[in-house]
Amino acid sequence: MFFVLIVAAFLAAAISGTAGFGGALLFLPVLTVTVGPVEAVPLLTVAQLIGNASRAALGRRHIRWVPVAAFLATALPCGFVGSLLFIRRPDRDITRSIGVALVVFATLKWFDVLQVPKRTWAVLAGGAVVGFLSGYLGSAGPLGAAVFHSLDLSPLAYVASEAFTALSLHALKTGVYQRHLALGAEFWMTSAAVGIAMVAGTLAGRLVIEHMAVEAFRRSVTILLGVIGLGMLLGM
Repeated sequence: MFFVLIVAAFLAAAISGTAGFGGALLFLPVLTVTVGPVEAVPLLTVAQLIGNASRAALGRRHIRWVPVAAFLATALPCGFVGSLLFIRRPDRDITRSIGVALVVFATLKWFDVLQVPKRTWAVLAGGAVVGFLSGYLGSAGPLGAAVFHSLDLSPLAYVASEAFTALSLHALKTGVYQRHLALGAEFWMTSAAVGIAMVAGTLAGRLVIEHMAVEAFRRSVTILLGVIGLGMLLGM
């Protein structure tokens, strides 16, 4: 199982590094099947914490603190609430909720309707939605990226700012999960290994992106997310 998780984490992150989205969403169903829905979300959270910590550290000089502070002002409290609700859900509800999220995110991506206004209220509202979904489902998909993309930041500022908000949110969720769930030493070792595999996969994806028809690949990933989501929703 450990080998399967590492390979799946690497491949999901490589796909994300190439397509620009979908890594966590593709990996979450694999985690749900291998470790169960209760451990899947906390494990993904710790793995993403590692990946976003590396991105935030590398781009720390480019972080735009004003939009970051506005985003986190709502994302953190809503993430806390979402995490507490996640802990209290039955396993079957977790699986179906993830399935619904995958279908919704795939639909939004396919029709390209993730357009966020360049306004402070939109950053605050976006933070609340992203925080809650991240805590409740393990990932908010491309919504967080859409919020920061709307601010017309430079590429370095965009990556670093979005990574810092994700890092902060995942750190909060990790604390909640650790307090309320029985997460042993094996969980933390697996999470660390998966996080490192995802960092390596992201780097690999960026190396091969120049040799691919990226738009067609993105469409394929979107379809795959939708199909996986339907399977989880219908209990396949």
